[in-house]
Amino acid sequence: MKFTCDKSAFQKEISFAQEIISSKSAVSVVSNVYLEAQDNTLLIRATDIKLGFETRMPVEVQEPGGSTVFCDKLGGILASIPDGTIEIDQKDSRVVIKPTFKKAQFSLKTIASDQFPQLPDIDDSAYFPVPSADFKAMIAQTVFAVSDDETRYFMNGVYLERAEDGLVMVATDGRRLAFYKKALTDSLPLFKSVIVPPKVLSLILKRCPDEGQIFLAINDKNLFVKFGMYKMSTILIEGQFPNYQKVIPESQQYELRFKRSEFLEALRRVSIFVEQKSRRTFFSLAQDKVVLSSEEGDIGTAREELSCAYEGPEAVIAMNYRYIEEPLRYMDSDDVTLRFTETGRAVTVSPEPAGDYFHVLMPMQVD
Repeated sequence: MKFTCDKSAFQKEISFAQEIISSKSAVSVVSNVYLEAQDNTLLIRATDIKLGFETRMPVEVQEPGGSTVFCDKLGGILASIPDGTIEIDQKDSRVVIKPTFKKAQFSLKTIASDQFPQLPDIDDSAYFPVPSADFKAMIAQTVFAVSDDETRYFMNGVYLERAEDGLVMVATDGRRLAFYKKALTDSLPLFKSVIVPPKVLSLILKRCPDEGQIFLAINDKNLFVKFGMYKMSTILIEGQFPNYQKVIPESQQYELRFKRSEFLEALRRVSIFVEQKSRRTFFSLAQDKVVLSSEEGDIGTAREELSCAYEGPEAVIAMNYRYIEEPLRYMDSDDVTLRFTETGRAVTVSPEPAGDYFHVLMPMQVD
């Protein structure tokens, strides 16, 4: 294998591959990136066994062939080379990388390409389109609520189901729930509801452009994703996702309306003095005002009063500040409504006017 290509274009694809590969050890072939040069095209693949990645880019091929090289070191080499044309030349069990404009070269040990794992695939006819901007918005409003408790593995991903007229995404960690339903004009195929690992969703959020469409396909074990020149596949999480509809309040008696940006800034200031384990923050409600406050042992306290629209009894709600800060950070409306009936029961946070999503938060004990 021998080819030349633009360094910056190659580096962009290798940096994507580095995000897929979790291991930094050179021991295993899955720490390597698969390279195959043929017909003036370079095929690049990476995997961490659960998540697979594939893309293609144009190169000038002098000798067709393929191999695998340690991805992390390849990324480091490319980061150290100035922009310009580089040459990749496989010689026996090594690949030599050198810029055509400098007297420098790097040699990386290879592992034979036939030892690289076979990535799952699905027929092109199984894919269905979803507007990229809509799918990314769904991810942004849900993925942060995924549980990191590995004993409750069925909540370690985002629940994706087909609604009558679109898609629904739900995530929960048992103390909060993020819900997003998006109506779509294009008809969708029937598929069983699945639990998608957050890693692939975070990569889509980071790498997929807002314009155009993303293409999805689902079978019993995998989710497949295509956008631009990229293809990804991920193993789905097995298990029964909780019945999230039981958590969503049918109606709530009181409403608090506030400006998202003002509330978010005040929350960040008050959170300086929260206890790090509980992150408990207090929200004291009175006629047309809310007071945010926190206390951190003997270190100090914080308090800030904000104007809001509220007509109801005086009340104090205690919540983990992260549970309300994260939804507010990703909302696309500056007017927000917080609804509740009792201070110890579920609180609902949603944009105003009501949109495609909302968040259900469980308060903490005030005392």
